[in-house]
Amino acid sequence: MACASASINTSLLFSKQPSKLQKKFNHTPSLSLTTTRSMRVRAETMSTTIEKLGVKIERNPPESKLTELGVKKWPKWGCPPSKFPWTYSAKETCYLLEGKVKVYPDGSNEAVEIGAGDLVVFPKGMSCTWDVSVAVDKHYNFE
Repeated sequence: MACASASINTSLLFSKQPSKLQKKFNHTPSLSLTTTRSMRVRAETMSTTIEKLGVKIERNPPESKLTELGVKKWPKWGCPPSKFPWTYSAKETCYLLEGKVKVYPDGSNEAVEIGAGDLVVFPKGMSCTWDVSVAVDKHYNFE
């Protein structure tokens, strides 16, 4: 979650033409009144979930979800840029801290692209090829 500071300028400019109320009290303002307020704005990137070729990807999951799953307590695994085959003997959920990978499920010419900030679920029994273009550092959990 990111925080940013923003200034909001609110200008109240009085018209040269007096209002009915101003005429009633014989008051014609000639000043310009400007107020400045500072406020904090909280921005949280929206989480999006997609499923492609049997792989479920949640991009930018909220911190509350990662905490609920206990992601930081999961084991870690990493690898340098490389290409290798892999078969999931159990369902795996992982959270990528770093990296960029194209995963090619066996029998498909299409790839599933995953990267840093993605929460990914691979189904049990899936065989694929990992094509790692940026070194991976991830937390993972088998079910």
